[in-house]
Amino acid sequence: MALLHLSINARDPQGAAEFLSKLLGGRAMPFPPFDGSWIAFSEADDGTAIEVYPLTHRLTAGPDQISCSVEEEDDSPSFVHAAIASVLDEKTIRALAVERGWQVRRCNRGPFHCVEVWLENRLLVEVLDAEMLADYRSGMTQDSWARMFGLD
Repeated sequence: MALLHLSINARDPQGAAEFLSKLLGGRAMPFPPFDGSWIAFSEADDGTAIEVYPLTHRLTAGPDQISCSVEEEDDSPSFVHAAIASVLDEKTIRALAVERGWQVRRCNRGPFHCVEVWLENRLLVEVLDAEMLADYRSGMTQDSWARMFGLD
């Protein structure tokens, strides 16, 4: 099983999608189903993507399928966060975030390290370079989790 795509919102959907597409090694493009939205594809071009909607857009369960309504802008921080593997190294990831004026730092999550990027200083994205991803894959297993927290 793998996460195929994720939807988030941003003040600047194009800028956020362009940033995310650099991390993923892919391309950012408009997302025509919902006006003003963008999508960031991964380098693998296997359907892995992050959709980025304006702060005014709300996804709801429509009568037959997903519906997107336009409402008052909501700039509040989000509980949702994502961890993504990047084709870039830590130094480049940090530099891209600094360029945009976003809070960025290296963090130790226990079984792995990550670069904590606060997208637009409001949405947490944990970014893992190749070395961090290797630690994540070996440390974030059911057995490791059970050992770490005495849940055997």
